[in-house]
Amino acid sequence: MRAKPRYDAVAITLHWVIALGIFFELALGWVMASFTLPLATKFAMFQLHKSVGITVLLAVVLRLLWRATHKPPAYDADFTGLERQAAAGAHHLLYLAMLLIPLAGWAVVSVSPYNIPTVLYGLIPWPDLPWLPGLPNKAAIEPWVEDVHAYLAYGTLGVVALHVLAALRHHFFKQDNILRRMAPWF
Repeated sequence: MRAKPRYDAVAITLHWVIALGIFFELALGWVMASFTLPLATKFAMFQLHKSVGITVLLAVVLRLLWRATHKPPAYDADFTGLERQAAAGAHHLLYLAMLLIPLAGWAVVSVSPYNIPTVLYGLIPWPDLPWLPGLPNKAAIEPWVEDVHAYLAYGTLGVVALHVLAALRHHFFKQDNILRRMAPWF
């Protein structure tokens, strides 16, 4: 039986929705942290950041469920054992980060002493994580959780860069099928 040359349309769609969401979140998070903005603008940006973050989290959960029930295409025959291990390790790190970053962001909101509600896209009220709002001295915990959220994002940026560089290496230097398996335009 011949191996599937590409991921299916659902896996490809979820991959790119998540990837675009991550890039948007990284850029928006950087702008929010790096620039002095009017309070109303910053509030709107935080609400959008929370909305997209929860959307990415839900898309990652769907992607993991899809992956658990749909086998990915096999690697090309010339894919070395080291390449397989590196790809598996990077994918595990990416999935872990894609779960932990939005959960850490959700935790930031949940421990905030300001108790600002999250309303996804201005339409859907989103609850805090149930065990965090009642913690004593949330103001002391919030900066620590914010740092965890930020450092996870910075670390993920590095893993994403390696992921992209590896895909480009396979496409342009090895001229194999790796990039074509996930690219929507092939």
